[in-house]
Amino acid sequence: MIFNSLTFFLFLLVVIPLYWVLPRTPRLVLILAAGMIFYGFWRFDFLALLMASITFDYFSGRIIAGASNPRLRRLFLSLSVAINLTVLIFFKYFYFLADNAISLASLLDVEISRPTWNIILPIGISFYTFHAMSYIIDVYRGHTPPVRNYLLFCNYVIFFPQLVAGPILRAGEMIWQLDKRPDFAKSDISAGLSRIAAGLILKVLFADTIGGHVDTAYASDPANLFPIDTLVLGFLFGLQIYFDFAGYSHIALGVALLMGIRFPENFHYPYHALNPRIFWRRWHISLSSWIRDYVYLPLAGVKVSDRMSTGGIGIDGTGQIGRNSAFFALFATWAIMGLWHGAAWTFVLWGLWHAALVQGHRQLSLIVKTPQNALQSRLMSLAGWAFTLALVMIGWIPFRATSLDFTLQVWMNLFDWSQPFGRGLRESSYLVATMMMALVLVAPFAGKLVSAGLQRLPGISLPLLAGGWTITLFFIVIYLRPISQFIYFQF
Repeated sequence: MIFNSLTFFLFLLVVIPLYWVLPRTPRLVLILAAGMIFYGFWRFDFLALLMASITFDYFSGRIIAGASNPRLRRLFLSLSVAINLTVLIFFKYFYFLADNAISLASLLDVEISRPTWNIILPIGISFYTFHAMSYIIDVYRGHTPPVRNYLLFCNYVIFFPQLVAGPILRAGEMIWQLDKRPDFAKSDISAGLSRIAAGLILKVLFADTIGGHVDTAYASDPANLFPIDTLVLGFLFGLQIYFDFAGYSHIALGVALLMGIRFPENFHYPYHALNPRIFWRRWHISLSSWIRDYVYLPLAGVKVSDRMSTGGIGIDGTGQIGRNSAFFALFATWAIMGLWHGAAWTFVLWGLWHAALVQGHRQLSLIVKTPQNALQSRLMSLAGWAFTLALVMIGWIPFRATSLDFTLQVWMNLFDWSQPFGRGLRESSYLVATMMMALVLVAPFAGKLVSAGLQRLPGISLPLLAGGWTITLFFIVIYLRPISQFIYFQF
């Protein structure tokens, strides 16, 4: 079931009222059933895999928490993490590993035939695997108590608003909200509906509109593209994936609010970031903080003494982390981050690109002097924002490209200024990229103006809300056919 479908809204019309009237145990059964139906709309046969994973991690958490022998605790931690990763690797990376093994063997004049198995990637497997792993690790670290109620633990993993594409939530953030239903508040319903409306607008009006231009642009021959086209390719897809995934996150947060449950924000105007480190504190916040706490810090040799839920993986190589350890951990983490997104070397290149940006910022911050006055500070901030935005957008090219060759050829076009005013894309591509980027830049300021206006004139807030919903529903009916899947569903 997809958020931007009429089926999903009919589903909500049944689930949300029942959620608010049922007592605790039937309510937990409802959440489990809703998650299974939501997931089963894709394929019911993979529900067995999902429930097997949930059951194994539930009992592993109980054993780890109850064992007094440190070796037994480490054994079940290792066993749980290994099984979760094995399942993920088999479904998501089997063909990638097999193809690379075949290529390596051919270099040694050894012939290996490619397996003909039909392996289907279970939707959302990367997300629900990370949910389960964070729980097991947090129980082992003593950051969260084990969940005794099996049904409650099932609900933590299978809660449908975040099941297939996040946000990636920790048990400490969710279990207590699922265990005890919050008091009903009209403000939560209003805020939830507003978030859902905003998410649908970002998805169906912006992301899907840009999508056609992205597909056409990335089907171009790199030999016919020019420096400006490289930037446009980066900006087009960078804007598409932002509108698409931020739209999904808005809807997920909005649906949770309809149930009185609060998710942490997953995006915070990332394209306004002044440096790469800040960008990753604002983009896909739940993933970057997960990777930091469970991959980066352990690789850097840091004992995580407390659960952290905000921030990114571009932290400084100081304090507990030596510079050499920080350098290794940064690039290894980003290679893993890239592979998490997809089984292709283009994703690894995307990850290493961001590692280089973060490392470059670290080194630059050591030599750049503190600005002496307000003017210098503003100019440095402006320069930092411009360079960060351009480099981040260029970095989206391997994320969207189908091959390393395409990426490298497009990047090399940046250095060919024989025709500085040459253009190889459709005229509309440049216009769409410019208009959408301008929209992103003014969004936070426009939001503040609207909020201030509503506070001064509270009497018009209800008519505006009703009018906004009428317009939104009109566009939903028009634009939801054909339904376009969210980009992050493939991860």
